[in-house]
Formats: sequence, C-alpha cells, structure tokens
Amino acid sequence: MQRILSLFLGITLAVGFGTGCAKQRIRAEKAIAQTFISDEQEEQIGQQVKQELEQKEKIQYVQDQAVVDYVNRVALPILQAANRDRKGVKWKIHVINDPKTVNAFATPGGYLYVYTGLILASDNEAELAGVLAHEAGHVVGRHSARAMVNAYGLQALSELALGKNPGTAAQIATQLVGGGAMLAHGRSEETEADEYGARYTTAANYDPRGLVTFFQKLQAKEGNTPGVLKWLSTHPTSADRVQHLEGYISQNGLRGTELGADRIAPIKQKLGGR
Repeated sequence: MQRILSLFLGITLAVGFGTGCAKQRIRAEKAIAQTFISDEQEEQIGQQVKQELEQKEKIQYVQDQAVVDYVNRVALPILQAANRDRKGVKWKIHVINDPKTVNAFATPGGYLYVYTGLILASDNEAELAGVLAHEAGHVVGRHSARAMVNAYGLQALSELALGKNPGTAAQIATQLVGGGAMLAHGRSEETEADEYGARYTTAANYDPRGLVTFFQKLQAKEGNTPGVLKWLSTHPTSADRVQHLEGYISQNGLRGTELGADRIAPIKQKLGGR
C-alpha cells in the first residue's frame, strides 16, 4: 500500500504542477479514488449517510408505493446505462416527502435521493429523468470519492482502505450530511455529470434536453421561489453551462423521443400538484 501511495502522490504532483491539464487531473483523481476507496467502502459510507439523514435530519420518505414505483421505473433504464460505465454499483433510490424543496442528490454507494418538490417542479418525465441521470453521473464519476481525497488526504484514506481507522467513514458521513461540502462539486465535475446525464437519458430514449429545460426553468425562478435554491446551491447553473450541454447534445447526435408529460401528471396530482 505504501508503494501505491507513493506512486499516486507522484502522479498527482506531475499532473498538478507539470501539465496543468484538467482532463489529466480528473483521470488521476479517479484513479486515486478508485484505489483508496473501494466500492464496498463507498457502500458503507452511503449507509452511514442514510442513517445520519434519517436520525439527525429527520427526513421522511414517501409512503405511497405508486409514487416510489414510478420514480424507480423512470430511473431503471438510466441506471442500466450508468452501470455500463461503472459496474458494481448497487443503486438505491429514496423519495423524500418534502414538496417545498426542489432538490436531488447522490451519495457514495449509489444512493440517489429525490425530493417530491423536484418531481412537482418537473414539467415532464424527461426533466425528472435528466436530473436522475445527472446525479447518477456524479456516482459514475466518483465525484464524492474524489472530494474525499482532497478533503482527507491520501494517508487517511490509505488507513481507511487498510481498516486501520474505521472511524474515518463515520466522520465522512457526518460531514456529507452536516456541511454538504462534498456534495457541492466543482465546475469540471458538474460538466462531466451533465454529459453523463445527457448520454444516459438518451439511452433511456428520453429527450436529453430535459436537463437543459430544467436548468432554464430554475434560473427563471431563482430569487422568486426559495425552494429552488436547494438544488442550485450544490448545482450552480449558468448560461455557459447550458450552452455547453446543448452543444454536447448536438455534437454527439444525442436524441430521445420521450417527454412523458402524460405519465408524470397523475403522479404530481398524487403529490398535491396540478
């Protein structure tokens, strides 16, 4: 392990101070995260985050099985596409009963959380699918794991990998829930998740512009609807981000035919929307 640690320290230094290339840095960070944080450890952290959310944040899940089944049905083909890029993720979707909060997030281990407020804010199924696909992209890109590397350092994570400091996993989970720092990703990670999201929605035959229209809608509502700020606080959007996503969709010929406005309408009615 010490040899691996030294090797990756060398790679990080070479990438960070030699080339300055963002893509090489991302590849190096992914390799480091994959080496020092296994799928099993991510699953452990994801379980602890879930416990923290339930015990300390007192979140309440939707009990209506029809709503839960609907979200899982929308997500299924998206997550099947995501598993082609990152095998071994055992996805778990939880629908949080909070109609005033427009939010969704992913945590290590393939845990996806979506608030009922986000479902209500979606004009069609393609928008909901776009958000779910974007969040799956964060998991595929190991973005939280890469944030752990930056926050805790290789030495602490190597001890975690060797089982020398089991308390580190609990500490990480507490920080994820408390501050949300590792859920707020940088611009390169958001761009990568956007691109994954466009590909995965297309693979599920949804219109990949669903994520674009969702961004545009939240931008228009920002400042007038406090609830939308929750998702924007960890997923800041901008005109150039939307432009990049539209360009990526066009350049790669990504097309899907499904909007699914008729299918999401009865679910929104169940949740008290119009």
